[in-house]
Amino acid sequence: MKTYTIYINYNTLIITDKLPAQKDQIQQLDGNDFDFKTFYGGLGKTTSNQYVLITKDPKALLEQVKLSCTIIKASGGLVKNADGDFLFIFRNKKWDLPKGKVEKGEGMRDAGVREVEEECGVKIYSNDKKLCKTYHVYEMGTKVVLKKTNWYSMTVKGVPKLIPQKEEGITKAEWLSAKDLKPVVKNTYPSIMDVLKAGKLIKEKIKEI
Repeated sequence: MKTYTIYINYNTLIITDKLPAQKDQIQQLDGNDFDFKTFYGGLGKTTSNQYVLITKDPKALLEQVKLSCTIIKASGGLVKNADGDFLFIFRNKKWDLPKGKVEKGEGMRDAGVREVEEECGVKIYSNDKKLCKTYHVYEMGTKVVLKKTNWYSMTVKGVPKLIPQKEEGITKAEWLSAKDLKPVVKNTYPSIMDVLKAGKLIKEKIKEI
């Protein structure tokens, strides 16, 4: 099954070739005449609904959505230290993972390393593999932006001291064990839950409340 998940405020749009099995109520949309701008304009700012588009070619439909948006590429990392703990940051009153925009002429993997190092004051030792991609739609002025973020599994040597980049709004940077993620799970973004699942820190995606 090929599936793309796009997070829009508190709403979720799933583009797939097969109806996903899940407990939560989900609204099925007609993919034949789907127009993303019309769909986006009809969403409430505070609603929390799940929608699914079933199509034979999910990638083609995703590309159609991209044409309706301004695309921003970003990259970030799920970073592990020598004790087996993971790096988390606290920004905008939520737990998050270090990430940032890809600069012109920069590769996605290199951008992820640079952003982690800048935001947390550490030196990345290895950038092992790509974990997943996440998609997030938001408004920037009059533009509707689709941010595509590549997430990578990274390591550092030892247990370095973390220095949060306060000018980027990061108030805390901490090493947390996989057993101590309850505060993160309760107060993070759905896309971050996808990264934690891809990194096998949690078994299932937990819907943001």
